[in-house]
Amino acid sequence: MFYVSRIFTTPPDSFKSDLQKSVYRVLGELGIAYERVDTDEAVTMDDCVLINERLGMEMVKTLFLCGQARDVFYLYITSGGSRFNAKKFSRAAGAPHLSFAPAELMFSMLGTKIGAATVYSALLDVDNRVKIVFDKAVAEREWYGCSDGTTTGYMKLRTSDIIGPFLRYAKHEPLIIEA
Repeated sequence: MFYVSRIFTTPPDSFKSDLQKSVYRVLGELGIAYERVDTDEAVTMDDCVLINERLGMEMVKTLFLCGQARDVFYLYITSGGSRFNAKKFSRAAGAPHLSFAPAELMFSMLGTKIGAATVYSALLDVDNRVKIVFDKAVAEREWYGCSDGTTTGYMKLRTSDIIGPFLRYAKHEPLIIEA
């Protein structure tokens, strides 16, 4: 059985990465309330079913995309059950032909491994190389569910706190599209 802890409203006792530590520090500084759970390693959207049930919301799907020359980067946040259509995304975002970024690039730029891509990586993108793009359906939700930068920590907070105070703090202007 997939393990999902009880709900916590405080940071973990210890951190698995600098990104995870920064996430909880920044949320605390901004006064952003959240609920979180600790879990077995979750890498796919299917792994998130029990997490969704415990937190009472749907986890987002976060994709890290790059151009062929690896000079253009997008973090695309969409509904967990949606299928990614590269052509439709590129047209809506005004982006060139894109593909999934390789794991090593994801780790070096976002500080996460496959399965842990998160909007919180904007904290590491101090040069603003990564464009943060939300599917309109996600941007309009009351609740936002995502990884805390690990594959064993998941959170629920208000979408408006992510799109507003958090991304302003991280100096990123989100693009909202219908793809």
